[in-house]
Amino acid sequence: MNNKQKGDLGESIASRYLLNKGAQILESNYKIKTGEIDIITKLENELVFVEVKARSNIKYGYPCEAVNYRKIKKITDTAKYYILKNNLNNVPIRFDVIEVYLNENKVNHIVNAF
Repeated sequence: MNNKQKGDLGESIASRYLLNKGAQILESNYKIKTGEIDIITKLENELVFVEVKARSNIKYGYPCEAVNYRKIKKITDTAKYYILKNNLNNVPIRFDVIEVYLNENKVNHIVNAF
């Protein structure tokens, strides 16, 4: 399985996980020229921007460790655009990371990751 396939599988697993928690998926793979957000969802009356990181193993570190300053800046800039475009100025927001461990069928949801 290549990295794109792992990423797609991880996002699919994360989406199912969120739906099972009662989330409403608003967007998947929301892209603008400056960045991308894997999942935008409404969960517990909050607008949640979710970065999904899937790994087969932790040989190169935990999945969340791949969400560095540069990635966070791209996600937050893209989220700002989404909020402005959709006039969601007074909606509470948060940024989560969902780690998907493919070989273990395990999901770790990090709420308010950044």
